[in-house]
This record gives sequence, C-alpha cells and structure tokens, in this order.
Amino acid sequence: MDILADLNPSQREAVQAIEGPLLILAGPGSGKTRVITHRIAYLIREVQVSPYHIVAVTFTNKAAREMRERLERLLGGRTQGLTVGTFHATCARFLRRDIEHLGRDRSFVIYDADDQEALIKQVLKDLQLNDKQYRPGALLGRISRAKSEMVGPAEFVKHTESYWEEVCSRVYERYQKLLLDRNALDFDDLLLTPVQLYQQHPDVLARTQDRIVHLLVDEFQDTNLVQYELVKLWGDQLRNIFVVGDEDQGIYSWRNADIANIQRRFRQDYPERREIILTRNYRSTRTILDAAQSVIARNPDRTDKQLVTEKVAGPAITLYEAYDESEESDYVALEIARLYREGALNWGDMAVMYRTNAQSRAIEDALVRRGIPYKLVGGTRFYQRREVKDVLAYLRLAHNPADAGALERVINVPRRGIGQRTQDELVRWARRLDVSTYEALKKLRAAPGEDVPISGRAARPLLDFARLVDELVEAAGRLTVPELLDLVLERTAYSEYIRDGTEEGEGRWENVQELRTVTAEYVTRSPDEGLSAFLEEVALVSDVDSLEEQPQAVTLLTLHTAKGLEFPAVFIVGMEEGLLPHSRSIEAPAQLAEERRLCYVGMTRAKDHLYLLHAFRRTLYGNSRVNDASRFLKDVPTQLIAGRQVRGERPLSRPASSESRGAWRAPATTPVRATPAWQEPAAPAPATPRGITFKAGDKVRHSKFGEGTVINSEVTRDDEQVTVAFVGAGVKKLLVSYAPLEKIPA
Repeated sequence: MDILADLNPSQREAVQAIEGPLLILAGPGSGKTRVITHRIAYLIREVQVSPYHIVAVTFTNKAAREMRERLERLLGGRTQGLTVGTFHATCARFLRRDIEHLGRDRSFVIYDADDQEALIKQVLKDLQLNDKQYRPGALLGRISRAKSEMVGPAEFVKHTESYWEEVCSRVYERYQKLLLDRNALDFDDLLLTPVQLYQQHPDVLARTQDRIVHLLVDEFQDTNLVQYELVKLWGDQLRNIFVVGDEDQGIYSWRNADIANIQRRFRQDYPERREIILTRNYRSTRTILDAAQSVIARNPDRTDKQLVTEKVAGPAITLYEAYDESEESDYVALEIARLYREGALNWGDMAVMYRTNAQSRAIEDALVRRGIPYKLVGGTRFYQRREVKDVLAYLRLAHNPADAGALERVINVPRRGIGQRTQDELVRWARRLDVSTYEALKKLRAAPGEDVPISGRAARPLLDFARLVDELVEAAGRLTVPELLDLVLERTAYSEYIRDGTEEGEGRWENVQELRTVTAEYVTRSPDEGLSAFLEEVALVSDVDSLEEQPQAVTLLTLHTAKGLEFPAVFIVGMEEGLLPHSRSIEAPAQLAEERRLCYVGMTRAKDHLYLLHAFRRTLYGNSRVNDASRFLKDVPTQLIAGRQVRGERPLSRPASSESRGAWRAPATTPVRATPAWQEPAAPAPATPRGITFKAGDKVRHSKFGEGTVINSEVTRDDEQVTVAFVGAGVKKLLVSYAPLEKIPA
C-alpha cells in the first residue's frame, strides 16, 4: 500500500515533515486522524523508526482503538511496541514501570469518581466537617483544578483567599494522605505524578526521553497545563513533537483545558516549529462551511482557515423560529419523519443537538409521540436521570404509598440517617408481615416496642419519613401537580442535596426544574386527575427503553458531546440568547468566544442538511421567558438561508430588548396564528381528521401492542389522540396520524 497515495498536498507535507516540532492546525472534517495514522505508518515503514520509539496520545479510548485498527491495516501487523492511548492510559503504563522511584508500589489502584466521592466523605468525617455545608463534589472539583494546574496541597494552602478554600486545603491534604495510605491514584494523579517523578528523578526522565523519539498528540486544543508539561518533558530532548488541533474547536475549559496551549504556549516554547494548516474539508457542503466560517470568524486570537471542499453547494440552511419549545420539537420530529419517509435519510443519519441536557426532554417527548426511534449520547434519557427518578418516586408515593419500589428508592434520599442495614431489616419485616413497606412503617409507628425489629435511635428517622409520606399523600388530594412537586422539593431539601457547587450539580438541578415545566401542563386538571395523568404520561415516555438498543435511531446529544461525530442532517435547537450563548458566558469575553466555538463545532458536524432553530418563548428550568434569537444567527449570510420560517401562535410584535446585541428578529408585523412568513414549512403538519375516528369502548389492534380497548379519544394539535388499554402492554396514548391502529369489528 502506498502510504501517501490518498493524501492531499497539505496532508502529505504533514506526514513527510520528519524532524523538529510541528503544529498542525486541522479544520473540521480535514482528515486529521488519517494524517496521524499515515505519519506513524510512514515513520515505521519508510523512515525505519522502531514502533517502540513512537508514542501517540489521544483523548478518548475510542480514538485510540480506531487509530490502532487503521495502523494494523496500513502496516499489516508491524506495530509491536507502539504506544497509542489516552494521556491517562499512557501515564499509567509508564508509572507501572517507574513509580517505585517515588517509594510507591507499582500495584497502585486507580480511583474512579465514586471512589473519590466516598474518600472525600471519609475525609470530611475525619475532619469533623459537615458534608452538607462542604459538598464533596465542589471540593473534588476544586482539588481537580489545583492538580491540573500542578498545585499540590503545600502550595495550595499558601494561596487560600477564603475560609472555604482554607477548609478545602485541609481536605486536599488529608485526601492525598489517604490516597497514599491506600496506594491509590485518582485520574488527576495519573497525570501529575509522572511530572513529579521526572522532576525528582532526572535519570527516569532521561530514560523516558531516550525511548520517545517521535511524540504525536491529538486534539491538542483540549490539553490542560499538566498535560502540556508532560508533552514538553517527553519530547524536549529531540523536539520531534507533532501536535494536531484546532483552536476553533476548543470547547472544554470547564474540564480545565487551556486553549492558550495551542494559541500561544507551543508557539512561544518552540519558535523553530513548522505550521501546516489542513483546510480541505471532506465532510460538509460548501453552504454549511461558509455558514460555519461566518460564525467563527468573529472570534479573536485565531488562525484564519479558509476551508475548501469539492462537494457541491448542497441545500440551503433552514432557519426556523418556533413559538415555544413544544412547537420547536414538533417541527424537528415532523421534519425527521419527512426525510425518513421520502427515503432521503435513515433514522441514524440524523442528529438533534442542544446546549444543555434539560433541553432533551421536549425533543424526546415529540419523538416518542411519533414513534421515532432515538438514542442519547453522553447522557441518560431524561426520565431515567437519577434526580428526575428521585422526584418522580416521591410523586408516585403521594399517588400510591404502597409503591414499594418508589419508597425504597427515596427512603434515604436525601440522606436522613437510615442506614442500609435498617432498610433491609424493614423490608424483611414487611415481608414477614405480608404487608407493603409503607404499611410496615405505619405499624412501626403505631406499636413501638411490640415485637418490632427496629426501635430507639434507628426507628426515629423511619418514623419521620413515614410522617413525610403521609403529608404528601394528604397534599396530593388538594394541590396541583406543580404545587405538589414544590412541596416535595421544600420538605426534602432536595435542592441543597444535589446542588453541590459543581457544573454537574447545577445541571442536575436544571433537570429537576425542567421536570417542573412538564408538570405545568397539568395545572388546570383536578389534583387527583392531574397527578394520575402526569404519572401515566411519564410512564409512557420511559417505556421506550428498547429504542436505545436499536442500531438505527436518531441521535440526541449536547453540543459538547458532538465533538468528533458527523451526520448527514443536523438540527441545532435552542439557538437563543441565554442558551447559546449560555447566560453564564455572555458577560465574559473568553467564555463567549468558547460559546461561539461550540456553535461552530455543532454546525460543522453536518454533512448535507443543517437546521438552526430557536423559540420566541421558552420554558426551561421552571421559568418561562421571551428570548432574542442567538447573536450567532445574525452572522450567517442571508443568501445561505432557505428563507426564515415561522409557525404557530405568536404575538403581534416581538418586544425589543435593550441588550439585543444585533440578534436577528422576525418582522414585527407577523400576524397571530401566522402561516409561514417566507415559505411553506419543509415538514407538512399531519392532516386534520374529519372527526373523531375512535370512541370509548372500541376494540382496536396495534401492530406492536396487540389488542386493546379505547378509553378516550380527543382532538389535540390537529390530530386525534387515542388512549387505549392494551392487554399485557398497559395504557398507551397514540396519535392516529402515526400509530398503526386498526378498529376490530364488533
């Protein structure tokens, strides 16, 4: 195989530039993985470099596996001794050999996130600190940032600026001591410990440098300070350092990545470097590339890259303004269904991307209603997320206190001092009495001391929990669903439980608030009917777990997890000020630049079709507000857009914003219940039924659920929604336009 045959001139230049440091700026879809693998193959086969002397580091195990597989095909198995892996895996491999120089045992264990949290809790207990006041997640996040900046406990304590940081320094010191006692390293230690090893033992560094003749680093824009220091230490002897990245795709500062590594540091530390820019894009149409470049061009501190492609211009970009998130999701689902129905694309060819995980809920609901298979990447299905399931469990208990599964899920969530042994004893006792766990709790309260297995201190938190359940059961008969949910959050202090000061904690709380948004749809119903209907709807959505395993399904993912992926059709929803760019980034220039890069990454995932959507009004995290369209939409040239589309009920004029920042607005004269102002929507709405087709009592047959009886039928959103009780499959709500529902003659 000719290693250079399928490479373009810039790729060939990068592969053949053997000596010295190289900075490869690779635009999206420009074949950077191909360049790295072909360079390694070229070094081994043409330059006769031993695989043992080549180290290639990536950022994901998937990328490492893909690189190895490609090299096996290129070299026919001549890869013995080659090191290809993530930074963490490579460091662990080197430490197994050399960590004894630090007086550590090479049989060290690696602590994952759960191990770390458990250890932090032990530290707080040892230091007699309250884990509600000092959240383990927040402490771990601060310790992680310190390690990524190569700041140890001794240095950390010198620069504390608040009492919280002073506490953090004590926790950090104790945490490291316990890791050492247990011969354990956490993920940050895997990177920091080799740096400490090389600094304290120059002979170990010299031996490592002798081994690494050629160092290759992928996704260089995502490195943090300790990773950059490792690159320098490993490669400085011969300076054959080959780094590949794109400052336009640096989107992980929240993971401590430092984009200055690719923007400035490498250039300053290696003035003799060569720079090669890969500009030929093999993924997207000319239209998509021009639109994406118009967005990213406004960022400062970047190398201009005029991406080129041999693909045709392709379809124009669709820009769609919905009235709210429900209409936005309906449009996406209808357009996906149209593309599939017309044979243009398969389900797996399409992806929906969003800024925050909570946005997936409305999309999931719309896809489920239409029977469209989907899968989530980088997250859990909305109704399967831990915090959502916890709150739902409380609501289920309020509706039916005999629901043992819900009770056992939250009996100690948030923690109320009910240990696992006590829980197990309660469940065993309930089984002996042949009653529900809730009934056992009531008996415990009614007859303390009368042949009960739990008493005294262990019984008190159980009795408090029983009183809480009783309170929720009583409230369910008089409060609306949103009011009941608010009561659950208030009485359990669930907000304090999950909001631990980290990005992840805030994301979990946003999901809870998004659940409240769903409950608002049931506020007009009576309390009993509203709660029952809500729980039924939620069960219907979470019943489609099998869709996750289907190989062909629409992909739902955040923009952060879209990196490295590509799809023929991409829908980016929620392109509004406060979402994209996110409200936490608008006033900080560096963070706003990263939001622009995030938008660029999302746009350049699309191969042929790109849809940019925003809503005039959005209810998210429990709040409803009118939003300006994202400033990034204003940067897209109008000639690249297939006419701005507007559907749905809208006010006569859009209120002006004092801080619009030039974001595009729909014309103020758009009428109420307007038809599209510029062109017909690409996805036709379902045909309006001439009347109600099914009525209560009708016997029907469904291809998947079998036979059932109609409970109710009503017109909703220009379609007929039928509620059917299926034998063996339970109660389902189906839309006549999409469901294969057949009436069985009486």
